[in-house]
Amino acid sequence: MGTEQDNVVQLKEIHETAVIHPDAKIGKKVTIGPYAVIGEHVQIGDGTEIGAHAVIKGWTEIGANNHIFNSASIGQEPQDLKFQGEKSFLEIGDNNTIREFTTIHRGTEEGGSITKIGDNNLLMAYTHVAHDCKLGNDIIMSNNAQLAGHVVVEDKAVISALVGVHQFVRIGEMVMVGGDSKVVKDVPPYILVDGHPATSNGINVVGLRRNDIEPDDRQKIKKAYRILYRSNLNVSEAIEKMDQELDNSPMVEHFLRFLRNAQRGICK
Repeated sequence: MGTEQDNVVQLKEIHETAVIHPDAKIGKKVTIGPYAVIGEHVQIGDGTEIGAHAVIKGWTEIGANNHIFNSASIGQEPQDLKFQGEKSFLEIGDNNTIREFTTIHRGTEEGGSITKIGDNNLLMAYTHVAHDCKLGNDIIMSNNAQLAGHVVVEDKAVISALVGVHQFVRIGEMVMVGGDSKVVKDVPPYILVDGHPATSNGINVVGLRRNDIEPDDRQKIKKAYRILYRSNLNVSEAIEKMDQELDNSPMVEHFLRFLRNAQRGICK
């Protein structure tokens, strides 16, 4: 139990006009702004800041030190015609920034009933994360980027403004998706894609350098890219050639694993 002084401080951080269900679980040093709405099953971790008019509902668990800006809508029912009101979940990790008017929906039974977002992500204004999406860590989604249902985004990917991502697509680690692109196939790790539909534009060299990837690993990824995109081989043949010719490294292994698990084909 906190001291009386701690409780007073906590009360001062929640605006008097906020509507908070008595069964919601609110951590320490949480700030909740004017007219925000917090639902019955919501859990909010320590140090998180909720802006004015934000709405957080459903079985939503939010970690520590997140900043959710004004008018964001978090944990609402999925926009899926198969959804019949069943219990489903949203999990958001720590240290995320979720800007104005962002929408994030809970999962559906088809997708395991859960939408998950990791840590240290930046979701800029008007972004949308649909039901059953799985986002890793250190991702940037620029303004108006939109993810349809069941999309997977791996760590440190950058999705530029006005991008639309088709349902069930996977976007690999450290990918850069150019602005206003239409992504309808899986995007292998470490590359740049752009266009309608999005096609490959080479290795994400700037992203690899910014993430302190060693020159030797960058060279291995370049070789893997050339085999996949410049050798006139199909994906299965390219995987076999990479297995034979490339030295093992965690990044190459991840690249190959991603290709082997591609369900929608890959951006070419």
